[in-house]
Amino acid sequence: MFSPFSSIFPLLAALVVYILPSVHAHSNGMDMSMDGSMDLAAGQMLTYLHFTPGDIVLFYGWVPSSKRAMAGACIGLFLFALVERWIGACRSVMEAHWRTRAQIIQADRINLPTSSDKKRALPSGRIRDTITLRNAPPFIPAHDIARGILHAAQVAIQFAFMLIVMSFQVSFILSIIIGLSVGETLFGRFASHASLH
Repeated sequence: MFSPFSSIFPLLAALVVYILPSVHAHSNGMDMSMDGSMDLAAGQMLTYLHFTPGDIVLFYGWVPSSKRAMAGACIGLFLFALVERWIGACRSVMEAHWRTRAQIIQADRINLPTSSDKKRALPSGRIRDTITLRNAPPFIPAHDIARGILHAAQVAIQFAFMLIVMSFQVSFILSIIIGLSVGETLFGRFASHASLH
């Protein structure tokens, strides 16, 4: 039997063989080797760990080039890291509070009074909830929207840290690490205490 597809495949193969040699990457005048530093508008980005000033810190306007400016940037990054750990501790404490509130709300829903005219039996949904003791708390907009906002803020700060670390500036990296360590020392007990309850 003759099929129209049997004659198309050899034509497609011939077309691919004909076009393939003309397809190749062009350099577009750019040197794509990663051996040296990258040229930026504000200077050169060093692709190795270094202590030299002049790297961009998150914003084009924040380029510390003197020793005092570097010290100020490191103090700012240290404080930024403390804020990240503080937000994490606040989030843990709020999670414990929200968990307790959700349990109270769920217990109130199960223990709703019924009218005296009807039987004193719980509706089947309440019996099921009582027996199975749902593991997932109910959706409470006041809790869950705030949880999402806190998580988004924490992730945004962590992405900012990632971008700062990618500058390979050792003083910035050490400032963030020390700030996160001091922040965990100061605020970590609140997070661990909240998770126990």
